[in-house]
Amino acid sequence: MLQSIVHVCLAGLSQGMFIWLVASGLTLIFGVLGVLNFAHGSFYMLGAYFCFMVLRALGENFWWGLLLGPVCVAAVGYLVERFFLRRVYGLELPYQLLLTFAFVLLFDDLVKIFWGAASIGTPPAPGLADSIMILGRRFPSYNLFVIAVGPLLALGLWGLLEKTWAGRIIRASSSDREMASALGVKVPTLFTAVFVFGTWLGALGGGLAVPYLGLLTPGMGEQIIIEAFVVAVIGGLGSLKGAFLGALVIGLLSAFGTRFLPTFDMFLTFILMAGVLLWRPQGFFGEAR
Repeated sequence: MLQSIVHVCLAGLSQGMFIWLVASGLTLIFGVLGVLNFAHGSFYMLGAYFCFMVLRALGENFWWGLLLGPVCVAAVGYLVERFFLRRVYGLELPYQLLLTFAFVLLFDDLVKIFWGAASIGTPPAPGLADSIMILGRRFPSYNLFVIAVGPLLALGLWGLLEKTWAGRIIRASSSDREMASALGVKVPTLFTAVFVFGTWLGALGGGLAVPYLGLLTPGMGEQIIIEAFVVAVIGGLGSLKGAFLGALVIGLLSAFGTRFLPTFDMFLTFILMAGVLLWRPQGFFGEAR
C-alpha cells in the first residue's frame, strides 16, 4: 500500500509541475498585464511542436529542441502582443477572451496545416529514458527531472520578482501604470517583455512535455489551459505562489483520482475549485476585491 501511495504521489507531483509551468506564465501575464490569455495553452502546444521540429532537424537532439523551441514560440508571442493584444488592454474582459480564443482556433489550424492532423510520436529525452527503482517499483527518471525543474523555476521567478531591480519595476508597473510611466518606465515595452517571457514559460512546459506525453496532437493545449485556469483561480488570480500551490494540489488530486476514482477524475478537480470559490472567492493567495 505504501509503495502504491508513494508512486501515485510522485506521478501527481510530476503532473502538477507540468500544470505549474503553464500556469506560471498565465498567472504572470494576468498579474502584470491584467489579461486572461486563453491562447496560453496554444503556446504550450506550439512549444511542443517547435521543440519536436528542432530536435528532428538537429538529429533527434531533444535538449537543443528544448532550448530553441520555446524561443521560437516567444517570437510568436511578441507578434501577438505587439500587434493584437496591446489594442485590448483597456477593454472589458470579454473582448480579451474573444481575441485570445480566436488565436486558439488559428493556432490549431496552423498546426494541422504544417504538421498534419494525425498524432506524432516523439522520442525520449537522452539520458533520462530509463527508470529508477523506488520502493520496489520503477519510476520514470524523466518524471523525477520534471519534479525537480518545477520548484527551481518557482525559486527563479521569486528571485527575479522580489530580489532584482527589474522585478521591482515590474511590480510597480503592475500596481500603478500611470505612476510608473511618469517616472520614466516604458510601460508598453515592459508589458511586451513580460508577455514574451510568459509565453516562453508556457512553451517551455510544452517542450518538456514532448518526452513525457510521447504523442503530439493538434489541440493538445485545450486540456492543459483548463487545468491552468483552475490552478490560477484556486491559487488566486495573479499570485505565483498560489499557482504553485494550486498546481501541486490539482496534480495530486488528479493522480489519486485516476488511481482510486477514475470515473470522477475531472469531477474532483471542479468540486475542489467550487469549494475554494465558496470558501474564499479570491483564492488561496488572491486579494479580495
